[in-house]
Amino acid sequence: MTGYLLTLIENGDVVAPEPRGRQSVLLAGDKIARLGEVDARGAEALGLDLEVIDAKGCWVVPGLIDPHIHLTGGSGEEGFASRSPSIHLTELVPWGITTVVGVLGVDATTRVLPDLLARVQGLEEEGISAWMYTGAYDVPPPTLTGSVREDLLFVEKVIGVGEIALSDERAVQPTLRDLARLATDAMIGGRLSGKAGVTHFHMGERPDRLSPVRSLLDDYGIKPELLYPSHVHRTDELLKESVDLSRRGSFVDMDAAQENLAVKVREFLEQGGREDRLTLSSDADGNTPANLFLRWRQCVLDEKIPLERALPLVTRNAAEALHLSKKGRLEPGADADVLVLRKDILDIVHVIAKGRALVRDGEILVREKFLEESERTLELQGKK
Repeated sequence: MTGYLLTLIENGDVVAPEPRGRQSVLLAGDKIARLGEVDARGAEALGLDLEVIDAKGCWVVPGLIDPHIHLTGGSGEEGFASRSPSIHLTELVPWGITTVVGVLGVDATTRVLPDLLARVQGLEEEGISAWMYTGAYDVPPPTLTGSVREDLLFVEKVIGVGEIALSDERAVQPTLRDLARLATDAMIGGRLSGKAGVTHFHMGERPDRLSPVRSLLDDYGIKPELLYPSHVHRTDELLKESVDLSRRGSFVDMDAAQENLAVKVREFLEQGGREDRLTLSSDADGNTPANLFLRWRQCVLDEKIPLERALPLVTRNAAEALHLSKKGRLEPGADADVLVLRKDILDIVHVIAKGRALVRDGEILVREKFLEESERTLELQGKK
């Protein structure tokens, strides 16, 4: 498929992520050109190259968005030898991940923002879409330019600040005034640059849980959509508070590093959490990014959450939370990030990112750029 100007996906059932029924999807370059009836003879008459994908017996869905992933590797909290390596392209695309947002964690000393930015740019060069947060656990956070506001203004790939640690033994226990100043700086930087400007929080298990976030809403008037906590299913109490926070309009995130993700998603929905405000992420560092797809699939196959309800959790919701207007949907003008999934067991058949085929019939078509002229090999596989 690589190298074709036009790609036509036909005979599949489109979930965009709302159900659209049996439709064709026409990709032109890196954009979606049309959904519905498409006559391939028109392209042939114009002498245009056209690749046709028969998606019979398959779902056709948007590519997955991973809104919280440690692209430069894990911090290594059991000594230097426990530091994990960077996340690579072929750990992402076989699992349908076509968009990532990188974060630093507790270690902002040996894991630094320039390295994260370089990793983001490298993944873009290799064919997927990537953004990042400035900052890390600490307040005040590390930055690229000297301030959060200027990072958002002048660094194209920075879309927010985080992950700021709260209610965690590794948090520096910032004051509410400092958190409000940080969230306001991110908001202003986002407005001036046309970005999300969100503050992304790492939530720990301490008893104060989401109370600092609620205080930012109640006492400082920070808008709910600007506050985006992650790991909200660590405890039952934290999950319950996240349900209430979602009802107030904040997006909340659950990570696939925890094996019980699918069960916690079902509990969130049963408790009345807003499903349009819930996102899923891999939180991959030493863990495999594959968990995002595998544990999302459990939501559908094991917890019996309908596909059209589960799919926004890894597509549209994150796109809306982070103002990625061309991501997370199949519609004309959106980026041509498309997955073809076998209906019965939701296996990945094809992966297309920005109009380019990265996986065809389950076979990976790409490799890391640094390996193209190298004798080194790369084989990093997680447990399935």
